[in-house]
Amino acid sequence: MTFLLTILFTALVISGVAAFFSVSGLGSLFAGAFVPVVIMASALEIGKLVTASFLTRYWKSLSVLFRGYFLIAVGILILITSAGIYGFLTAAYQTTADQFNIVNQQISILDLKKQRFQEQLDLYISERQTLSSTIEQLSSGLANNTIQYIDQETGQLITTTSSATRNALQQQLSTANEERSTVSQRIEELTDSVTSLDIQIVEINANNEVAAEIGPLRYLSNLTGLSMDKVVNIFALLIVFVFDPLAVSLIVAYNKITLEQKREKNAIVKEDIQDQIFEYPDEKSEWSNDWFQFLKKPKIK
Repeated sequence: MTFLLTILFTALVISGVAAFFSVSGLGSLFAGAFVPVVIMASALEIGKLVTASFLTRYWKSLSVLFRGYFLIAVGILILITSAGIYGFLTAAYQTTADQFNIVNQQISILDLKKQRFQEQLDLYISERQTLSSTIEQLSSGLANNTIQYIDQETGQLITTTSSATRNALQQQLSTANEERSTVSQRIEELTDSVTSLDIQIVEINANNEVAAEIGPLRYLSNLTGLSMDKVVNIFALLIVFVFDPLAVSLIVAYNKITLEQKREKNAIVKEDIQDQIFEYPDEKSEWSNDWFQFLKKPKIK
């Protein structure tokens, strides 16, 4: 008896949850008439369970036409409920996916800014290396009596001992140092910008609850090579396949077990009656003979 009640309770719970998801999903599809759709879907859910119970209990008493109609009605109602559940699950995922896409777009924008800063940073680093090489050559030339340097316009190595040239090179050396200082400062600014963008990306990923929610889906997507949309679609179909059909199957099982127990109880009662009749055959015979003799007595006129 306890197991039978457990089956009934489980069937009603699963059916109730399926009805909730289905009604929510259908209400979202027909948002313009949400309340009427909820009332209609709720009535159909109750009717589906009652029809399944009725079919199980009175299958032999029904005509073929009624059996076919009730079976088709229950099947269509299962499909409607499953469609509502599928719509609810996919709509919930779509909301999460939209939030995740927004976060990804934010990260993409930051990555694009970081890439631009990095390109500028690479150019300034290359320019600083060139300036450092020029400064080293100018410093080496000024330290000797003979000045050797590379002309920036022609790119040729020039050797001179002219004081005018020496003064000019000293001015170039001073200018190159100033330029290198300016470039170094710009490199520090760009480095800070790149670092700041990296920190923002890390903070977004750390505070992103949506990424944590779809983490298992992302893992399965990477593991199977399928997109997250396909993974979610497969999961939704699996849930739909075992949700409402399981509730209806449990209702049918409950009714079948109830009928079997009723038949067993009736059979036991019938056997007890037959045993009692078999135990008192003489009394029955005497009673029957007495009654027969009474019927044979002539009527008093």
